[in-house]
Amino acid sequence: MEYYNYLKSLHLIFVITWFAGLFYIVRLFVYQIEAADKPSPEKEILQEQFKIMSYRLWYIITWPSAILASIFAFWMLFFTPTGNAWLQMPWMHVKLGFVFVLYLYHLKCHQIFKQLQNDAVKYTTNFMRLWNEGATIILFAVVFLVILKNAVNWIYGVIGIVLFSVLIMLGFKFYKRIRERKQ
Repeated sequence: MEYYNYLKSLHLIFVITWFAGLFYIVRLFVYQIEAADKPSPEKEILQEQFKIMSYRLWYIITWPSAILASIFAFWMLFFTPTGNAWLQMPWMHVKLGFVFVLYLYHLKCHQIFKQLQNDAVKYTTNFMRLWNEGATIILFAVVFLVILKNAVNWIYGVIGIVLFSVLIMLGFKFYKRIRERKQ
């Protein structure tokens, strides 16, 4: 059981690096989309640099972190005595639901990554800035679930996530107005 704390530590480290990769990749998407509107040769120079940065971030940090975080999570859940007990708890079911949503988010980011690597711009910078908040909402939900466990009142938790999402949207609109005034 002593190795359990090592597993938990490694899981947490790779969850942190996974989220860091998800936060930064979407930021790079914003820069790539903005670069597409620049005049030549600036456009081509920026696009190539952002493609290299995105590629390295995605395949050297983000994907490996997602896989390793999952491996250590499965190890803790299925090969330790504590994990079997957690799988019986409702908060863990909700957490695993959020992890599933996180993987869907990750896969959508992968699709956008592939499109931008092929110079196909299908989204606006405003969409990407808003899309970036998806990982933030998932992160908040998972952290509160893990820390509070059974102390969470599910109704208040859901209301809290919805209110947090509304605050993010309002903040996004406020920041967009500030950006537009500066231009």
